[in-house]
Amino acid sequence: MELTPQIKDKLDKLQEKYTAMGQDMSAYLDGLLYADFLTYWDYIHLDTLLSLQAPKTSFPDEEIFIMYHQITELYFKLSLHEFNQIAAARETLTAAFFTDRVKRINAYFSALVSSFEVMVNGMEKEQFLKFRMSLLPASGFQSGQYRMIEISATDFGRLVDKDKRAALANAPIEEQFEHIYWKSGATELATGKETLTLKQFINKYAAQFLQLIKDRKDSNFSALYHKVKEEGQDVTALTEELRKLDLFVNVEWPLSHYKSAVRYLERDPVDIAATGGTNWQKYLPPRFQKRIFYPFLWTEEQMEEWGKGWVLSVLKDLRS
Repeated sequence: MELTPQIKDKLDKLQEKYTAMGQDMSAYLDGLLYADFLTYWDYIHLDTLLSLQAPKTSFPDEEIFIMYHQITELYFKLSLHEFNQIAAARETLTAAFFTDRVKRINAYFSALVSSFEVMVNGMEKEQFLKFRMSLLPASGFQSGQYRMIEISATDFGRLVDKDKRAALANAPIEEQFEHIYWKSGATELATGKETLTLKQFINKYAAQFLQLIKDRKDSNFSALYHKVKEEGQDVTALTEELRKLDLFVNVEWPLSHYKSAVRYLERDPVDIAATGGTNWQKYLPPRFQKRIFYPFLWTEEQMEEWGKGWVLSVLKDLRS
């Protein structure tokens, strides 16, 4: 079969490429000749992926619990991939590129929020309350990727406990980190001491979190928003997407967990250890924590009522 001009052109370009690298093109062509065709299952390591569920009990619904959390972590990884792209483009960042990537993150969180029905009504309550006790002190609270999303999304001071935020505004990062909001959500209900869940989490991730906080000082989404705005770029669409992100991460996602906790765990809090002993009644509701990434995009009234309407409507639905 005669080589077409198009194929000859591509071979010439390949020859240029490999010559520039000091490589023998014919050896690479041999590799292409002998290689098998790629399959879908090999490309995504499907057999490995489907073997990663290892229940600790014989309750069937535990496998649902495992798979959903694995899916969640993959969505978090997708989100962090976008955060990293935006941070890497800091010096030449355009509002259009920034907006497009935030839209992707919002799509991931939209899927997460809508899919959380699997956790709210997708398991038998009796099974959950039994198999969950075999998983202590592990908790979804220990998702390091979720904390990395928060750190990448806003100025770190916004993640400091709201009652200490003003006093620590000029404190070193290490001191501010000691008062990050989520630590108060992982205290023993009876004594107020740090839970084993929290101690494990800090031991594994503290150094990584502190480094990321420093790396994102000038490349978190708040800093980058102000940068592109000060450059005179049109941030109208970007503003809308960041407002959506603020609501997804700080209202709708924690509220999805709140719905699940109310469904499965709403009993005497002293008797419930199924979240690793975390104080979910105070930690999850958005109106208590008032985590707001972008206060400069909201009115005082909106921030004052932050998440209140969502919580009340959910409680009404669950108890009706």
